[in-house]
Amino acid sequence: MSTITSGAQTPDAAALTVLVIDTATDTVVTGVARCHPTGDVEVLAQRANADGRRHAEILTTLMAQCLDEAGIGRDQIDAVVVGTGPGPFTGLRVGMATGAGFADALGISAYGVCSLDAIARETARAVPAATAVLVATDARRREVYWALYGPGGHRRVGPEVTAPAHVADLIDGGPAAVDAVGGSAEHLRLIGWAGSDPVVSVPTVAGLVEAARGDLYADAAPGPLTPLYLRRPDAVERKDQRPKTVSAQ
Repeated sequence: MSTITSGAQTPDAAALTVLVIDTATDTVVTGVARCHPTGDVEVLAQRANADGRRHAEILTTLMAQCLDEAGIGRDQIDAVVVGTGPGPFTGLRVGMATGAGFADALGISAYGVCSLDAIARETARAVPAATAVLVATDARRREVYWALYGPGGHRRVGPEVTAPAHVADLIDGGPAAVDAVGGSAEHLRLIGWAGSDPVVSVPTVAGLVEAARGDLYADAAPGPLTPLYLRRPDAVERKDQRPKTVSAQ
C-alpha cells in the first residue's frame, strides 16, 4: 500500500473507498484508493499496464487483482472514479463503459475527471513550486492532447487537440514559461519543451482521485459520464457519413 498524505492519518468515518479506472492512454490504469475529505489519498492497490491494444481484455482482470490485493470487497466500494480523456475513441470507451457498468451494478455513483487533470495534479505534487504545468499526450494523427495548469494542478487552458507546433503559440511565453511538464516526453519535445523529462507520464490512481475529490464530497449528484473525444471518431455509422459523388468518366 502506498500513501499520499499531507499529514498523519487517523481513523476517518468520512473516508471514501474508491475504485479508479483510466484507459485514455495506451496504459490501462486501475486501482483502489481511500480518499479523505482533508485531501489525503491512500492508494491501497494499483496496476498500470502499457498494452494499449488490449484494454478490453485486461481491464477487468486488473481490477479484480487490485480489489484482492487491497482486501476490499465490491460491496465496500463507495464510488467509482473514471478518467474521461481526452483519448482515442475505442480505448476511452472501454474504461468509461466498464466504470459506469460497475457503478450501476452496485448502485453507487461514478465520477468522471479529465485524464490530463490527473497527470497535472500528480505532477504538481511532485514539483510543488511549479506555477505553470503543461501536460501533453499522444492524440495520433501527428497531434497532441494538451492543457495548461496553474499552481496545484488547476487547469487554466484546455483540454485541446492541435498539432504540436501550434501549442507553443497558444501558451503565454511559450514552453520557456512552463515550470514542469507531464505526459508523453516525445510529444512534449515536439511542442518545444527543452527541460527535464516528465515525472508523470500517464494518469495515476492518486492523481485521478485528487482531481475528483471536490465532486466526491459535493452534495450534488454527479452528472453523466461524458467522454472528451475532442474530435469525431474515425469509424462512424453509414447514416452519419457524407454522401459521396461519382464523376462521370
